Amino acid sequence: MVSTEYERRIAARFATFDQDGNGYIDRGDFNAAAKALLAEFAVPARSDKGQALYSGAEAFWQGMAGIADRDGDQRITREEFVTGAVKRLRDNPDRFAEIARPFLHAALAVADTDDDGRVDIADTARVLRVLRVPEDIAGATAAALDTDGDGRIGEPDVVPAFARYFTVAE
Repeated sequence: MVSTEYERRIAARFATFDQDGNGYIDRGDFNAAAKALLAEFAVPARSDKGQALYSGAEAFWQGMAGIADRDGDQRITREEFVTGAVKRLRDNPDRFAEIARPFLHAALAVADTDDDGRVDIADTARVLRVLRVPEDIAGATAAALDTDGDGRIGEPDVVPAFARYFTVAE
């Protein structure tokens, strides 16, 4: 039987994806996340960064749907998320990292205001808050991603951490 703590953590991860809170994850949730990030950083949707973010969101959605949408209805229920996505991806976190990488790469580029390939801790926390991570957790998580203590975070820091967060063990 799945533990209560495990269920709570999985529910929080599901809620991060379910951007509109309607009880399932669909393409619209990924597009909403992209739209919210672009608005937060005042990046036009038709810019190269905006188009890359929407493309990354679509790739992420397709990867998640391929893993978790067991009935093919283009929606991932909480049960499908727990029994499909989390179970499969827990066994292979690298697969999850690869599914998420295009979106994460593009999200970091949107938040990278000086285009040096790295984002400061405050802007990383902004990205997390936009993606519905609670403010206190977003700040602590962003700070923890700065493993070398230089105040900047890059894709090599984010992708594995993201995979670990969403492929939490029981």
